[in-house]
Amino acid sequence: MFRGRFEHAIDGKGRLSIPSRFRDALARRRQKVLVLTDFDSCVAAYPLEEWRKLEERIRKQSTLQKDIRAFLRLFYSGATETPVDGQGRILIPPQLREKAALTREVMIVGVLNKIEIWSKARWDEFLARAPVTFEDVAAKLSELGI
Repeated sequence: MFRGRFEHAIDGKGRLSIPSRFRDALARRRQKVLVLTDFDSCVAAYPLEEWRKLEERIRKQSTLQKDIRAFLRLFYSGATETPVDGQGRILIPPQLREKAALTREVMIVGVLNKIEIWSKARWDEFLARAPVTFEDVAAKLSELGI
């Protein structure tokens, strides 16, 4: 659904224009709302339909496990719904911008069923320190028959 990466800018009010390719993907699925949450040094933006699928899978986990409860608290307490406005923009709340160190320059990254919004500096750092190489990933995909 979401592929590619795009360099964009957040305006002074915290609004971010979604790349047209991603807006088109949302429009095809009639998705006008994104659920934003902080995740892995960035802001993850899930179309509402994908968020609901994720919630269904999470609901099947036992909340008796301490790590599951901690994950739920962290993941859901930072979540907020935001509409995509008529100009294809979303408003990223201040607490999410702060947590992900989002200032003016950002990278918008398509990751299959979600969009990740990274500070440009953190994205460059991630690329420089990527925990696995492309060859590692290719070998793992080969093992899985992909």
